[in-house]
Amino acid sequence: MCCVETTKRVFLKSGARLSQPQHARACSCSEKSGAILLLHALRLRQPRSIIGKLPEVACRVLAALLIALFPSFAFAGGSGLNVLVVVNPTSPDSLALGNDYCELRHVPPQNVVRLQNWTGGNVTWTRAQFDVALLDPLLASLAECGLDRQVDFVLLSMDIPYEVTEAGSVNSTTSVLFYGFKPNIAPPSPFMTCSTPPFSFNSYAFSESIFRDSPPLTAPANAFLAMMLTAADLGLAKLTVDQGVASDGTFPTAPILLATTSDSSRSVRSVLFDDALFDARIQGNAQVVLTNQDSPYGLTGLLGYQTGLQNFSILPGTFVPGAMADNLTSYGGAILVPNDQTTLLAFLAAGAAGSYGTVVEPCNGLAKFPSPRNYFYQARGFSLAECYYQSLSNPFQGLLVGEPLAAPFARRGAGSWSSLPLGAVLSGTTNLALQFTASDASHPLQQVDLFIDGTFLQTLTNIAPTPGNLLQVSVNGGTNNYTIPQSASLQSIAAGVSDAINSSSNAAQVSALAVGDRIEMHSMDPAKDGGQVSLASGASAGSGDSCTTFLRASRSDFLDSPAFAVALFPVTNVALVPGDSLQLDIVKTNGTRVTLSATNLNVGDSPLQIAESLANLVNSSAALQGPDGVGAQLYTSNSSAIAGTLFIQAGAPGLAPSQIQATLSISSTNNLMPTITTLLNSNLRDTQPRNHLYITAGVTNLSLVFPLDTTALADGQHDLTAVAYEGSHVRTQTPITQSVVISNTPLAAAFVTVAGDTNSAVEGTLAFSVSANTNATAAIELFSTGGSLGVISNQASATFSISGTYLGAGPHPFYAIVTSSNGSQYRTETKWIRLLAEESPFPLAIGGTPRVISWPALAGRRYDILSADILTSGFQFRASILPTNDFGQWMDSESNHASRFYRVRSSPQ
Repeated sequence: MCCVETTKRVFLKSGARLSQPQHARACSCSEKSGAILLLHALRLRQPRSIIGKLPEVACRVLAALLIALFPSFAFAGGSGLNVLVVVNPTSPDSLALGNDYCELRHVPPQNVVRLQNWTGGNVTWTRAQFDVALLDPLLASLAECGLDRQVDFVLLSMDIPYEVTEAGSVNSTTSVLFYGFKPNIAPPSPFMTCSTPPFSFNSYAFSESIFRDSPPLTAPANAFLAMMLTAADLGLAKLTVDQGVASDGTFPTAPILLATTSDSSRSVRSVLFDDALFDARIQGNAQVVLTNQDSPYGLTGLLGYQTGLQNFSILPGTFVPGAMADNLTSYGGAILVPNDQTTLLAFLAAGAAGSYGTVVEPCNGLAKFPSPRNYFYQARGFSLAECYYQSLSNPFQGLLVGEPLAAPFARRGAGSWSSLPLGAVLSGTTNLALQFTASDASHPLQQVDLFIDGTFLQTLTNIAPTPGNLLQVSVNGGTNNYTIPQSASLQSIAAGVSDAINSSSNAAQVSALAVGDRIEMHSMDPAKDGGQVSLASGASAGSGDSCTTFLRASRSDFLDSPAFAVALFPVTNVALVPGDSLQLDIVKTNGTRVTLSATNLNVGDSPLQIAESLANLVNSSAALQGPDGVGAQLYTSNSSAIAGTLFIQAGAPGLAPSQIQATLSISSTNNLMPTITTLLNSNLRDTQPRNHLYITAGVTNLSLVFPLDTTALADGQHDLTAVAYEGSHVRTQTPITQSVVISNTPLAAAFVTVAGDTNSAVEGTLAFSVSANTNATAAIELFSTGGSLGVISNQASATFSISGTYLGAGPHPFYAIVTSSNGSQYRTETKWIRLLAEESPFPLAIGGTPRVISWPALAGRRYDILSADILTSGFQFRASILPTNDFGQWMDSESNHASRFYRVRSSPQ
């Protein structure tokens, strides 16, 4: 035995009808780490027991100009500005869901891309089909509109295939968008998908870094935090969106359950539970609970749930907004095909904002499933997509479904524009002022960016760590100083402070590990409880002009670990003879020795039987009961050489019991293996008292005055959005938006809705008229969700006709850009029209004198009332009603008919 430690532009004549716009453009350019238990991966399908102004050219010119002028800007934290929504134009549900998401998350209309030439289903496509239908138009749109440096998140809106296949390998669509296709190279076999291909490691995992600064190194080019929104029906998919949006900044106290089930093959994540629980406790705002249970059925009010079981039931209402929940099983991501396993859709239907599952047999390798550390990342304030991708080492077979921006623990600041009223008229170069305030002193604001109509224009300020600032860390009174060097980043500072701590006189008692902008501190002295280890931190200007760099400890002392120290003894799979015995010697921390022995009495008994007998002796020994004793548990293995592993676990949590000594020896005529003596230190880092230090940069109150050259923008209406970012790697955004009017030239245009209203039926046709105030007009272009809807050249006026079904149900902004012959541009006001979905049959109620007809209605939809005195003569039109709320009503003023038949039909306006 041995011990193991374990995107064609369309030119129209005046009055031409454009019912199905065709265009490639999709934009409107108006100008860890500790030791973990290594497990053999098992195939999960059959459980086995193991160890636990601008036309197209100008759009490109602006994009290139921005990259040249501002090459270093970065976005993180996440908002609708950073999301690209992909819709399937052949699916009304996909369009409606995407439109709903854009409304709730304020996604700019140019940030919507339509699949190209895809008429297949919603389950599988080949890698070549994926490239042509999705990836190529997506990348082309980003580059053409200058969004490639703005978009970090890609959201796939329903009825888009979730599996990508090539040469027998299967990846999820979200993972291919994240870091490219990863082919399995194992020899053909029933279990080839169990392998972990080269170059499939996700270097972003466990980094606690800004995604744009640390994308996965194995991505071939662009990398995106990709997620899908889908469900069994549109209503359930919208529930997921609602649960994500409703969660922001709510700071829920609901518990997160990490469940160990009776299915040992699928409960392998339990070895990671203690570490995640510990960091969440230090963070102090997430309630993580470890539990032994097979089903969440009947539970309510949960913020999270991780489990491992093939099949179970879960009820609606289980989760509060923002919850993440998933199941470690083979086919949790096989969501729209027959499946006898509980899939990720069950968690979403129960109210989770996000979930994960594999689309093909992965076996139970921990690297292919989310680590429970995603709940710690959530507690820090990271968005749901950031949490999941940071917790996945090898996500190539895993599908992520949910609302990517959900952030229950994000701390948003406050801000306002100064002396800039709504609709203010700006011209020339004008100075604008704004003010931001951080949520608290621990979350300073570092960077402010300016967006015009949803597209990044420039970084207004970026407060870097000031060289010469002095950081101090005091551990048990011993102080370590660190001076900020030139060109330092939060990550380099964390590494520098860690090095200073580890090389100090405290090095024998504490250790420091830099993780992104955080330093994880461990106390290594088993003679001291966490409360006996003090930690203080501070920052000052030092030799710098001002203090913009800060160091904060989570607690004033270290927190004792909830983990129980263990030692692992693999049991060799060899033949035994009667008389062979297995002996365990335990030496407690007070020096008391307890010796137990189990002897083989029968021919043919296996080593597991003796080990099980020994474990039973340990658990029944009075001398080993209590906090200073130990317990034992035997886990079987599928290995031909190792029959199982004997876990010896301390009777109390924390570091001190790790000093218990365990000796396992065997007495055998075959002299099988030597005696092994070890401390209960297989999970040593998990048992050490712990604390966290955080590096931030910025200021609490940020006032800014900046010049805006309006001559570079089209005249007319624009939205200015300033976004302030929190000065940590979480980068929570605080946006403020104001609508202004630019006026530098005489150019103007009238924009009129010819057909349609604020609310219109999706099956109807919208029409718009645009008239410039000059005949010297080069082009008039209409824009809405997804970019350009058409352009008319060399005419002073134009009429556009758009089919509502092309855009889909939901709210849509419409505006036009007029370009004069001299290159000047004018952007009209934006008209918002909500396209109402087609209705299902609805009931009518008739009563009163004179008769009153009433029915459930949709505000803004037109309803035609028809009646007939004799059915065979047909129904006749009587009136049209346009309800203003969810109740429709019409009174029949004719009272000379004893009987009459009525119909009410929903009709496009």
